[in-house]
Amino acid sequence: MNGARANLVAKPVGAWRRWAVFGVLGLGVTVVLGRAFQLQVLQRDFLVQEGDKRHIRTLVIPGHRGDIRDRRGEPLALSAPVEMIWAVPAALLESPQHVYAVAKLLNKNPRELDKFLRDREDRKFVYISDPISPADAQRVLALKAPGVFSEPSYARYYPAGEVAAQVVGFCGRDGQGLEGLERAQEAALAGKAGSRRVIRDRAGRVVEDNLESRDAQAGRDLALTLDLRIQYLAYRELKAAVAKNNARGGLVVVADSSTGEILAMASSPGFNPNNMEDRKGGGERNRAITDSFEPGSTVKPVLIAQALSLGLYQPTSHVDTTPGFLKVGSLTVHDVHPQGDIDLATVLSKSSNVGAAKIGLSLGAEAVWSGYQHFGFGEPVYSGFPGEASPVLRHFSEWGQIATATASYGYGLSLNALHLVRAYSALANDGLMPHLHLLEGASPVPPQRAVSANIASEVRQLMEGVVAKGGTAERAAIPGYRVAGKTGTIRKISGEGGYAENKHQSVFIGMLPAEHPRLVGLVMIDEPAAGDYYGGLVAAPVFSTVMQGAARLLRIPPGSEKLPATPLPALPSTQTVALPLAEPRT
Repeated sequence: MNGARANLVAKPVGAWRRWAVFGVLGLGVTVVLGRAFQLQVLQRDFLVQEGDKRHIRTLVIPGHRGDIRDRRGEPLALSAPVEMIWAVPAALLESPQHVYAVAKLLNKNPRELDKFLRDREDRKFVYISDPISPADAQRVLALKAPGVFSEPSYARYYPAGEVAAQVVGFCGRDGQGLEGLERAQEAALAGKAGSRRVIRDRAGRVVEDNLESRDAQAGRDLALTLDLRIQYLAYRELKAAVAKNNARGGLVVVADSSTGEILAMASSPGFNPNNMEDRKGGGERNRAITDSFEPGSTVKPVLIAQALSLGLYQPTSHVDTTPGFLKVGSLTVHDVHPQGDIDLATVLSKSSNVGAAKIGLSLGAEAVWSGYQHFGFGEPVYSGFPGEASPVLRHFSEWGQIATATASYGYGLSLNALHLVRAYSALANDGLMPHLHLLEGASPVPPQRAVSANIASEVRQLMEGVVAKGGTAERAAIPGYRVAGKTGTIRKISGEGGYAENKHQSVFIGMLPAEHPRLVGLVMIDEPAAGDYYGGLVAAPVFSTVMQGAARLLRIPPGSEKLPATPLPALPSTQTVALPLAEPRT
């Protein structure tokens, strides 16, 4: 028996078993090496990319948005550094006491913040604050809450508030311009963001910050032609006039007639661009650019300029307006007060619709249309401002006698306020019509010849009677200055067609000093409802106050000395319907 056991123990292991073990081990090694080859060679780029997604973050470095300033360097729009608080939801939720503390510092409801985080727990990154000051951000970071970090950014502020809001506009939460010049000049103002790549751990902490980066680039600063002092004066007086007259709104524009620089452009109602809720109230519209209206009697000086240019009338020519009305087909044109036989100066000073209609009919449709074309009524202003209203001036071939008559006193065509300012700038600038603009340093556009210098001077002299005693705009007078201008009391088109009986736009546009004007100003009050609605009673007083202040601020002397035509100094800190009547004397 013992011998049998010895034989059994001594019997050698079969060779096939040894090779089986080696085969299993070799197969295992082959699988491991194959998998390693697959991961390290074949799928290396994919795996590196996936790892980077989980640990490498690209931090955006915001580019500083360019400032907007007035002609004197006063700030209208600035970008200030702020911080945005962000969190890794899962990490912050692990510490409920920190959720509560962070919510309190951010003026949030702790339960709402907790729910916000839990709804996004699978995310690696969420913003939990609006832009806040760096000091406030440091107080939040001082809590050392897990997964809570800050990111630098910029917020837009508007130091002038509602005074220049419609011109400057505003930006959205993402820093992109949404209205006004912020939108129109987005390409120039917007900075180019930079970037920085970092490695973060699971809780979002930066563990390595030396990978690669690209510097941010600041946007370009913009200098406007606006003078904030005049802008403030214009907005203040406009706002007061709209309230006093219980009006729907209004606008004021002041421009340098020589250079076309817009010195003030105010609209009411306004809004505060620093308050996001205030941006939804309807005051964002820049009425001077986006709103069009029939110019009414304010076109009469342009009509007379064309009549003088054609040689069919002289400054001393007379027009018989007897008996105070004129039948043109089915249309009857009325004057409120019959004037009889009057000269051209009286046609303007008494704003005779009958006189203007007779002049227009004697010139003919083509001549009236051509005169308006010379003064830019048929082409855009090209302000570069978003939403600019296009003019409506039908071709004379579509006019009949009625359309010719009504166009002669400003109906059947529509313009925006800048069209009128540009046309009157031509009369003020010895017949040369400048390009109106808001940006300093813009490529100069040569002025267009609208009328001869002699004709422009003669029309200015005729317009002085409007502001003189007995004219329709005595209240536009400015002590020490000769003022030339024209009133307009425009009936608005009703929603049912035709003209509303009790809805008007009260307008005055003028220039000073009349002998050699430097400034042109327009005031329009929309739907005054407190009693008075004539342009000479409602708009003219606003013109007087604003233009007197502007002349003082710009040191424009009264008198007859011609001023140099150089930029103002940047001082330191149609169907037949019942038609509207002319304005009566004040």
